[in-house]
Amino acid sequence: MKKYILVIDEGTTGVRSIIFDKENSIVSQAYSEIPQIYPKPGWIEQDPEVIWERCVKVVKESLEKKNLSSENIAAIGITNQRSTSLLWDKKTGTPIYNAITWQDTRTAELCKKMDKKMNMRLIRGFGSVTKSLSRVFKPIKKSKLGKLLITTSTISFTPASSLAHTAWILENVEGAKERAERGELLAGTIDTWLIWKLTDREIHATDFSNASATGMFDTFSLKWSGLFLKTFDIPENILPEVRETSGDFGKTKIFGSSIPITGVVADQQSSLFAETCFNPGEVKCTNGTGTFIDMNVGNEPPASPHKLLPLIAWKLNGEVTYMLEGYLGATGCAVQWLCDGLQIIKNPSETEEMADSVEDTGGVYVVPAFTGLTSPYWDPLARGIVVGLTRGTKKEHIVRATLEAIAYRCKDVLLAMEEDSGVSITSIRADGGASKNNFLLQFMADLLDVEVERPKNLEATSLGAAYLAGLAVGYWNSKEDIIKYRRVDKTFKSKMKKSERELRYTRW
Repeated sequence: MKKYILVIDEGTTGVRSIIFDKENSIVSQAYSEIPQIYPKPGWIEQDPEVIWERCVKVVKESLEKKNLSSENIAAIGITNQRSTSLLWDKKTGTPIYNAITWQDTRTAELCKKMDKKMNMRLIRGFGSVTKSLSRVFKPIKKSKLGKLLITTSTISFTPASSLAHTAWILENVEGAKERAERGELLAGTIDTWLIWKLTDREIHATDFSNASATGMFDTFSLKWSGLFLKTFDIPENILPEVRETSGDFGKTKIFGSSIPITGVVADQQSSLFAETCFNPGEVKCTNGTGTFIDMNVGNEPPASPHKLLPLIAWKLNGEVTYMLEGYLGATGCAVQWLCDGLQIIKNPSETEEMADSVEDTGGVYVVPAFTGLTSPYWDPLARGIVVGLTRGTKKEHIVRATLEAIAYRCKDVLLAMEEDSGVSITSIRADGGASKNNFLLQFMADLLDVEVERPKNLEATSLGAAYLAGLAVGYWNSKEDIIKYRRVDKTFKSKMKKSERELRYTRW
């Protein structure tokens, strides 16, 4: 009987079940939308029971489409939106409140209040002194303690974190805090919720990649942070056990015979693994509505004075791999602005041909800061600009300048990553819908002077979870085995002279 790997990919707006074969081809898939709930401005929630119901639905549909059964599935992998959080009753399994999504901003004031607490101000102050000293005494920056202290200089609580979500639910749902202290509640992100339901309430666990993105986990000690939990008054007993990314997460009998759950990984980390970025300096760039840039920085936790996100990529065979992450808020939405705002194109697919139709931007530069600038500038008040317009400016120049701006912003982040990690970028793998644009990837290669590869499968998130689940059961034998199955659609190499590259970026 032929065996496959099934992945549950639970995203921000929907859940997908994808079945892969050993050559990483998609055998079957099914998708269901998950509605978002907006009780108040800035509040974005989802019903955990709906998430679970839709999850079961798509798994069954993906099996039925190809007349497969649970016996055809060697293992299940789970990948999920990070930081979306919930609490539920340990005995009944009933959520005590909707899941609060990572997009929710209700805890903004709470986070500001906690940032101003004396203990956090002292910690940041001490970290800032250490950071200043590290500029003179370079070895400080290379030691684990030095990195930890430098990291504390940029600590700032965010409303996107599970830390803030969990604290809000405990404070605002009647009796929740008392029930939590009595051990009657469980907490977790979406992966934890699905594992608990799939294993019939047997396993309450998450993996290191998801834990590191909650705001509650110390990536240096590899434990839940007592400092942050105490600051937000969250009892540690409600939190899940943290397990290896590729390993035992129990078994499920929901779909028939028993299937092991052996891979659990957060969405961006899953994509990094799918792109086989297994060595320090290897980068994946997911170009969608925004752009997530993730860089493998090796087995030592990084410090980031530029406030890039230091996360755990995965823990595999006892070894932790770390990464730095930067996020650009305007990629696909910048192109959509050309369509909906300026109305100079009818479809985003037109941009590649239009950009190639002119030799350059005619001196036009676009800064697509529609809602501020994210990594590495972190200026929420910044706004977009278009400069260099003349009477000779054509719509093609503006289109080209907008695509070039995405590459310039990527370079902003990648230079910060190199400086913070001390690791040189060796390659970039670009996935996501916007990576279909050949002009964009060629200009990235030109500007960065690094090869940019585009895989045949642009939807890498689910594939990473498949690999991690398969490794745990011997479906694939090693990371080297996985590399053999990676299929590249196109490789983009720099064609730009060094002097031109430097001049263009200086002008930017």
